[in-house]
Amino acid sequence: MRRFLPGIFFILLSSLTLAQGQLVTGLVTSSTETDGLPGVSVVIKGTSDGAITDIEGKFSLQVPPGATLVFSFVGYQTQEIVYAGQTRLNILLLEESTELTEVVVIGYSSVQKRDITGSVATLKADNIKDISITGVDQALQGQVAGVQVVQSSGTPGGGIAVRIRGSTSINASNRPLYIIDGVPVQVGALSQRDFGGQDDNALALIPPGDIESWQLLKDASAKAMYGSRAANGVVLITTKRGRKAKSSITFDIQRGIVDITKKIDLLNSTQLLELQREAVRNAGKNPDGLGLIPGVTDAVNTNWQDAVLRTGIMQQYQMSASGGSDNTTYYLSGSYRDEQGVQLNNRFRRLSGVMNIEQKLNPKLTLGTNLTLARSINNRVKGDNFLDGVYSGAVKSLPYYTPYDENGRIVGPGSALYGGFPNFNPVGQALLPRFDAFTTKILGNVNLRYEFSKELLFRVQAGIDYNGVEEDQYESTQTAIGGVLESVGGKGYGVYSTTTNSSFISNATLSYNKTLNEKHHLSALLGTEIIRTNSRNSSVQGRIFPSDDFTYITSAGIVDQGTSFKAQSGLFSLFGEVKYDYADKYLLTLGMRRDGSSHFGPGNRFGYFPSVSAAWRISEESFFTASPIHEVVNDLKLRISAGLTGNERITNYQFLGTWSAATYNGNSGVSPEKIGNPYLKWESTRELNVGLDVSLLEGRIQLTADGYYNKTSDLLFARPYPSTTGFTSVFDNIAELENKGVELGLTTVNIDKQLKWTTIINLSRNLNKILFLADSIPVYTGYQANGVDGTNVLQVGQPLGTFTGLRFLGVDPGTGNAIYDDVNHDGKITNSDAVVIGNAQPKLIGGITNKFNYGRFDLSVFFQWSLGNKVLNFSKETLVNSGQDIQNNQLVEALRRWQKPGDITDVPRYELSNTYNNLHSSRFLEDGSYLRLKSLSFGYTLPPNLTARLHMERVRVFASATNLWTYTKYSGGDPEVSTLDGSTASQGIDFFTLPQVRTLSVGINAALR
Repeated sequence: MRRFLPGIFFILLSSLTLAQGQLVTGLVTSSTETDGLPGVSVVIKGTSDGAITDIEGKFSLQVPPGATLVFSFVGYQTQEIVYAGQTRLNILLLEESTELTEVVVIGYSSVQKRDITGSVATLKADNIKDISITGVDQALQGQVAGVQVVQSSGTPGGGIAVRIRGSTSINASNRPLYIIDGVPVQVGALSQRDFGGQDDNALALIPPGDIESWQLLKDASAKAMYGSRAANGVVLITTKRGRKAKSSITFDIQRGIVDITKKIDLLNSTQLLELQREAVRNAGKNPDGLGLIPGVTDAVNTNWQDAVLRTGIMQQYQMSASGGSDNTTYYLSGSYRDEQGVQLNNRFRRLSGVMNIEQKLNPKLTLGTNLTLARSINNRVKGDNFLDGVYSGAVKSLPYYTPYDENGRIVGPGSALYGGFPNFNPVGQALLPRFDAFTTKILGNVNLRYEFSKELLFRVQAGIDYNGVEEDQYESTQTAIGGVLESVGGKGYGVYSTTTNSSFISNATLSYNKTLNEKHHLSALLGTEIIRTNSRNSSVQGRIFPSDDFTYITSAGIVDQGTSFKAQSGLFSLFGEVKYDYADKYLLTLGMRRDGSSHFGPGNRFGYFPSVSAAWRISEESFFTASPIHEVVNDLKLRISAGLTGNERITNYQFLGTWSAATYNGNSGVSPEKIGNPYLKWESTRELNVGLDVSLLEGRIQLTADGYYNKTSDLLFARPYPSTTGFTSVFDNIAELENKGVELGLTTVNIDKQLKWTTIINLSRNLNKILFLADSIPVYTGYQANGVDGTNVLQVGQPLGTFTGLRFLGVDPGTGNAIYDDVNHDGKITNSDAVVIGNAQPKLIGGITNKFNYGRFDLSVFFQWSLGNKVLNFSKETLVNSGQDIQNNQLVEALRRWQKPGDITDVPRYELSNTYNNLHSSRFLEDGSYLRLKSLSFGYTLPPNLTARLHMERVRVFASATNLWTYTKYSGGDPEVSTLDGSTASQGIDFFTLPQVRTLSVGINAALR
């Protein structure tokens, strides 16, 4: 028997070797990873045997003859190869077109993009990965059709106005509803103080680097599940998640410089002195007698813009870890951003952390949590139209003064070198005051999912959005407020305030999905939600400090003002949705939400918001598939939707008649504050949308087109009230407006070889018009201006943001005086001659991104534009003021002024105290159209053999620029800015507003092995 053992052993060994097969080695590459694609799964089909490609894209595996190898990797087409005995394989994976099959989050559920019946747009994190932005709303600019984003100024962490398909309200909020990981978040300002209209921005607390995607819901069907809060659109933001994979640690570093995009051209001392002397002589006075003496007055020539502006430093660091197993996935991240503003002493810092964990407790029960913590420090400076603002002061101040004395000390009110009103030494106004805001944000939720069966799923969630702000202000005796303002006392001024805003949300949904006979697909959703919002505000004011070394309220000699306030509101909702599709050809969605809001009286507390949408996939019809066009047009879908959405975001307690504390003759008591209106109700928007989705040439061309009509009724507006009652107005639902427009989105893969070139274009046109106001008398808004009641007007038949003023007809060559249109032909120029002179809303907005990949190089070029909008250069009413006063510097444009009979110019003669030549008119209204190279980035991914030596899995280095170049005819600092941040009725005003900033940076994205 023993002599047979060697033979048996040899036979068994031969059989085992035969079962194991041949050792095969190979290399997997792609069009972008020509040196090797790491992480590709290589599996023998029908077995669990396989391998993963290494950092260089290589693999080795024992393969039996005739076996099928399956190569798969996220984002690439799965490829199967029948093994024919080769010892080496070279595999090229093709990128997968996932545009139509990607999952899109809509409301409280998700759906494949190809099955959407409403108007939904998606923005992925890769689109903005190299752009230097502070907040998540800033990422939307120029990226999505139908979305207008205006950054109000170049202040870091400052306000941003986002409008989806125009403005639907006059007095209520026009900002979209932002939902982050299922929790609605506060938008707009958190601070109790706006600095000349420039607010801070709550969304600057959310780090963009932790965002996976943005979903924008634009029509009634897509927004239906948010009913009363959805009239202005919904932005669903999803943070990054862990996936079932080995642990991955990545880090991103970006450092760069920040500079102002444009400085305006001002006169130097000699030029200004000549202009002032001319204005005085034209008024019949002696300029020498006013101290305007050549060689003396202009002995100092300070460029105040250079004095207060600097090149700032931007730095941003982020590290994250993600991974998971069958039961647990996680994503952890920490980031820090530090941006110096271009104004002295202006700085924004943010430290944040994100933790997203999902744990499968058993096959049916899953627990998840999403948590974002952030802390920011915002060193603010006073802005635009403040008399003692930093940038506004630098632009207006006379160059005759100096920021420092001969000993290098800042010139203040006690110095003979101090200019005084209105020349408050802008350098001192930047460096000496303290305006610090400390903000803490907690955004998180805990969610539980229970799967009764494959068809029935229950989900419950509880979440919070907490924002706490502490503001610390001190203005020293060497500043305009602390040292000059009489009401303060000239010995310092301080304010300390706190603001707390928190929202608590809980919701539960039950969803059902069923497929019958492989053709009928039915899904249903039923849910309820409760939201409670609380806010607390307090502040205390102190003055008469012992010295500028004691700067906190406890040291104030007089603490004579203080406030505190508490408010709360709530929303209770029931909602449901049913979706049906037949054979992937006919799709129908029905939705309804019922909201009850504490903002309205008992009789109008609840509102109903229904929606319906349908889609017809024409490309699945037999007549279409049989035609030759099907070879070119792969997917063709027609969509239509209609519904009702609402707006309940108004100030608390408007339906109530309220009382406030009052003091009379030394006695405290109460007095009526405002008249209530128990009949207040929702602002309601009726929406109709028709859309077309087209996919051509196997997805290489993707086209989406939409047309819409939205009519908003019952707008909240101030109804005039008899003044004999002690009140002048009462809030009521008395206005209507409409928005209608078209949108186009196009994505094309122009070249898909070793060189890959992709283009993404979006175009939008929105027409806005006021249909009805309670009174035919125009309502003036904005600023009061020379000779007219306001810079803007609300008027039936006109859009929001309409400018009003005199019509400027030129300059009389004989006299040099301005010529205005005498509209009523009464021989006088008065406010009665004011007419509509333009509008701030653009006729067309859009953006175009071109992405190039060649080998390991990548290039992204993004242009953004606005066409046909007007900007009121309100600064020019001070800086080209025709001699109305001589207390401010003037633009170089003033050199074109009329000086003698026969001069042909558009700048009137300068004459001291002449207000006629400086009346508010179309002379100050300019074309605000612009084309901006919004971002440019160039990157290189190191080859695997080099990254392996560095013990890294992936390394990419890049350089990027933001706001690199702008083409515009606008003569001011920036055509995009808006002094009154977020204003609806008074948008498009530039009143000494800091222009946008340019950022140049370099960075590195890397992953550890």
